[in-house]
Amino acid sequence: MNKLYRKAHFLISAAKLKQSPPDEGYEIAIAGRSNAGKSSAINTLCDQKSLARTSKTPGRTQLLNFFSLDDTRRIVDLPGYGFAKVSENIKRQWQGTLANYLEHRQCLQGIFLMMDCRHPMKDNDRQMLEWAAHIGLPVHILLTKADKLKKGAAKNALLETRKTIKQISGDFSVQLFSSLKKTGIEEAHARLDEWFEL
Repeated sequence: MNKLYRKAHFLISAAKLKQSPPDEGYEIAIAGRSNAGKSSAINTLCDQKSLARTSKTPGRTQLLNFFSLDDTRRIVDLPGYGFAKVSENIKRQWQGTLANYLEHRQCLQGIFLMMDCRHPMKDNDRQMLEWAAHIGLPVHILLTKADKLKKGAAKNALLETRKTIKQISGDFSVQLFSSLKKTGIEEAHARLDEWFEL
């Protein structure tokens, strides 16, 4: 692991795109359903226990949360989609901020998309992939919570997801990942390193 990830620290939260840090350097966004294990994955990838807040209540991330690795590289935790118990009005507001960020952020290198490997490719996941393909953003999918499945079932989930993303035809890749068992970390870091040009 590059030591840089251990240096990650919280930088700023933004409710609107204009509150974000200057649009320069490299950013990688972390997206996914509210219960897909985004915060745990960020903590695992940065080898820190509580960098991103994990919560038993899905949908706690309601802002764009920026974490800085160094002066030019940032990880951005996007609002989770799906489960959050908030008003429709607030949901629409998030979606607007999210769309703005993904479409207009010049320094965005790609998206790490988290999917629970027991329930991959929900409608929202598919929409995110179609959107990414449309705006030409690469996506690396982490099938999280791989420890919850037996090896054969996890492998099937991986193969099925591979098959599905081929149909959408974007710049997509997919792997198994477990924050609990620390599996898939090297593969995920290799992709982060590539996008961050480390």
